[in-house]
Amino acid sequence: MNWKAIVKSVAPTLGAALGGPVAGTALKFLADHFLGDTEAQEQDIAELVLNASPEKLVELRSLDNQFKVKMRELDIDVYRLEVDDRKSARDMGIKGGLKAQMVLSFAFIAGYFALTFSLFSGEINMTPAIEQTGTLMLGVITGAIPMILQFWFGSSQGSKEKTQAMVKS
Repeated sequence: MNWKAIVKSVAPTLGAALGGPVAGTALKFLADHFLGDTEAQEQDIAELVLNASPEKLVELRSLDNQFKVKMRELDIDVYRLEVDDRKSARDMGIKGGLKAQMVLSFAFIAGYFALTFSLFSGEINMTPAIEQTGTLMLGVITGAIPMILQFWFGSSQGSKEKTQAMVKS
């Protein structure tokens, strides 16, 4: 599981902040309050979250409330920022500003299927070294396909419903 997904499930306000325009503020808050090290990097926070004991996760939940209060004091609505950030990206798509993304997505997916075909069809003779490199590339590319699909279609129906509910409120 991704460390940000863990944070989002345990500390939803911090998790929302990590995925939006105030991610730097959330990272600094976690470095300072969760690790006690203002110089800590994102990787340090990730390692702590991924290896966190139940007690540390309870501490993280408590920090979420502190972060929420701090954001209120600064008059920052983390959830509204998250919605607005995604909305602006979708609006750009509606206005036709995503031609480069469309071309790259199409080329990436076409390349994925071409590589898959060449590796598994047996139509093309490959040396073992080229086949091994191709298989490695296929694994890397396969990991990126969900990101492309999430960009174009959203991460889940539940996420879309949550976003719509927040926009209406």
